Amino acid sequence: MGIQRSGVRVSAAMAGVAAVLAVSACSGGGDGATITGEGSTAQQKAMEHFGKVLTDDGGAVLDYTGSGSGDGIKKFLAGDVDFAGSDSPLKDDEAAKAKTRCGGNDAWHLPLVAGPVALAYHLDGVKDLKLSPTVIAKIFDSKITAWNDKEIAALNPGTALPSTKIVAVHRSDSSGTTDNFQKFLSSAAPQAWSYEHSKEFKGKGGSAASKSTGVGDTVKKTPGAITYVEWGFATENNLGVASVDFGIGPVKLTAESAAKALDAVRFTDEGAKNLVVDAEALFASKTPGAYPLLLTPYSVVCSAGYSDAAIAPALKQAFTTILDKGQAGLAELGYVPLPDGYRARLKPTIDALR
Repeated sequence: MGIQRSGVRVSAAMAGVAAVLAVSACSGGGDGATITGEGSTAQQKAMEHFGKVLTDDGGAVLDYTGSGSGDGIKKFLAGDVDFAGSDSPLKDDEAAKAKTRCGGNDAWHLPLVAGPVALAYHLDGVKDLKLSPTVIAKIFDSKITAWNDKEIAALNPGTALPSTKIVAVHRSDSSGTTDNFQKFLSSAAPQAWSYEHSKEFKGKGGSAASKSTGVGDTVKKTPGAITYVEWGFATENNLGVASVDFGIGPVKLTAESAAKALDAVRFTDEGAKNLVVDAEALFASKTPGAYPLLLTPYSVVCSAGYSDAAIAPALKQAFTTILDKGQAGLAELGYVPLPDGYRARLKPTIDALR
């Protein structure tokens, strides 16, 4: 059965994996609002987790569909959903369209989820693979094509590397994860990766699959394969996860090493309500023991101007509950529980939604 609001029919069993979230629309008493979100598959598992937390609080229904960042932004700009899940900030032309969609008000970015990107691989007999940004760039540009290549061997002394052909798997769909991965390669290995970052993969060769679920499943089924994917999808498929040498020795991907990188996050406009992470500075960082290949997916919302007056207070209440009660259990899903200081930087933006 669907729910009709503002001329848009929203199915309670939306295509894909939907998180049904219960939130309290806290203004004006007991009338609830239906809130919809769509986009980034990188934060899909987190949204499912938040849904369970929010359901316990009761209130209105929010459906989140993981369809990919590109689709989520399109739906938000068209007014079909109340917020977009995107792994990258809006481009200038998208921000202009969002201002129109938001009744003349700016759209704001809220990085409510943080999750590392794993270099996930399927290589029998190799349990402790080490890679560098330069080698990763060459693998995904088909310049290194076998696992026993001398550059990989130099990073893995004493490890018996097979001559297996490398199958580098990238996203076929428009993907914020791809955009951020290519930003990372440009920042950390500029001499090996000369392509402009984009939601479309720019490297040469390799194999393509749709969405995070698709690349994870492809690597699981393909000996010699490697991909860039959110950590939770790597662990779900029991894939190997490479340690990465960001410049001062290999760092194993753990919740602790990812949180150390998150602690150092800066925003492009410190003090503003629109919270866009300075991804280039993050990806180029060399903090000892930190794993900075980190996604900070956004919930893109109208700062004001929703035609349904119940939506802004419902979003405000939901996001506040996520900050206060939704962090426990995230590490088991491949995300980083947000540190107190980071959450304190998000709260003024949430409070200002209207």
